[in-house]
Amino acid sequence: MRMLAAALLLALLVLQGRLWFGDGSIPSGWRLSREVAEQQAENAALEERNRALAADVADLKSGLEAVEERARRELGMIGEAERFYQVVEQDAR
Repeated sequence: MRMLAAALLLALLVLQGRLWFGDGSIPSGWRLSREVAEQQAENAALEERNRALAADVADLKSGLEAVEERARRELGMIGEAERFYQVVEQDAR
């Protein structure tokens, strides 16, 4: 009977060791869950960025208004019938 109890105790210790320290252990599962949540958050942000880029592409393909807006904003261009005034502030010394 003592041998059976010792064998069962040994088996229990081995299984507990694998549960807490082996491959596929509980802490490993927790770590993987955190990594999955982080990756899902990153994927959501990238999907939002892709939607915004797709909307920009659609705007640029649909007409000249988006092209003009982008040229004004990014390149500082002005139209033919427009005037550009640049106000330069003096340093407060």
